[in-house]
Amino acid sequence: MIKNSNSKLQLTDYVYHNKNISCFGNYLESVTCYLESSNMDIISKIIQKVSQENLSKDLFYLSKDPLPCRTLNITLKGHEKCTLYETDDFIKRNLESYGYQVEKEAVAVQAFVPDSSVSHGFRKPLPEESWYTAFNLYFKKSGIKYPKDLIIALAHKDSQSWLDCAPGAYDNAVGTATVMEIARILAKYKSKRSIWFLFCNEEHWQWTSVAAAQNIAKLNFNVLTVLNIDSIGGKSQQDISDNKLTNVTRYSTKEGEKLADLMAILNEKYQFGLEQTKYFCAKPNDDDGSFIKAGFPASVLNIGSFPYADPNYHTVNDKPEYVDLLNVKLATQLSLAFLVYLDLNGRIDQETIL
Repeated sequence: MIKNSNSKLQLTDYVYHNKNISCFGNYLESVTCYLESSNMDIISKIIQKVSQENLSKDLFYLSKDPLPCRTLNITLKGHEKCTLYETDDFIKRNLESYGYQVEKEAVAVQAFVPDSSVSHGFRKPLPEESWYTAFNLYFKKSGIKYPKDLIIALAHKDSQSWLDCAPGAYDNAVGTATVMEIARILAKYKSKRSIWFLFCNEEHWQWTSVAAAQNIAKLNFNVLTVLNIDSIGGKSQQDISDNKLTNVTRYSTKEGEKLADLMAILNEKYQFGLEQTKYFCAKPNDDDGSFIKAGFPASVLNIGSFPYADPNYHTVNDKPEYVDLLNVKLATQLSLAFLVYLDLNGRIDQETIL
């Protein structure tokens, strides 16, 4: 079911031309026609590879045992490295086992500071307070046909730096596990376009996605999309009680809205059963916002609800036992279908659809 949180899907006339395929009608009809007329059974096969067991295993590793949190300012007793560096090692070890090589980008950051005088419970650090080095981790696939076309899937890997070792299961161990799972599945996939998997840090200040976006803007890439995967499956207590399976694609630009509409089409086509909605945010924010501000308007966020409604948000009770793993699996499959669709077809805009 296609639902829109605060804007309607615009059904204008389109025609999709691809070699011997011509599909006429509104946007939904033309893309659906193309999905049914082409070799898009590739997507059907790939999405079946998503493993809920893998997602669960990585989620619990990152948010319970052996890593109860993921920050620069907490080192577990008897350990040499802080919990965020141990997180980096875990991600690196897994993705290297799939055949990737890591590229690390160092960024100076600070931990947020607890502050009960503000509603959200923390404040930005002062310049004289402690500084740390955080790392953006990149794992890259080069496209075999269009290597300068770039698709980015990202997740922030850290947990809340102002709390006393918060698990951050929904926020954002699930996103980290999801990007790891997508990278695993696509490791042997011969992508037409370049695909980068980026693990950054958003629960410290300054967000390291800012540096990533600004540095990528200096490169000569045609960025087709930046998909930020954060807190997928997280939803209100009412939705939990009603056993709803939810996903929201948030966007801030017309390019982003087109991608949000594509997400809804793919949800219906592959019958994921998610209550898929889109949400317009006038002010770009979070890690996708970092990329929009750096000049990449085709940046969107997949999240479980928006406004975000998880009752354990930014608390030490955001534990993996409360995560709806089926919802996470379905949102992972949808995100994977979206990325592969763009790899097969390129940019979704007036030039490629009309």
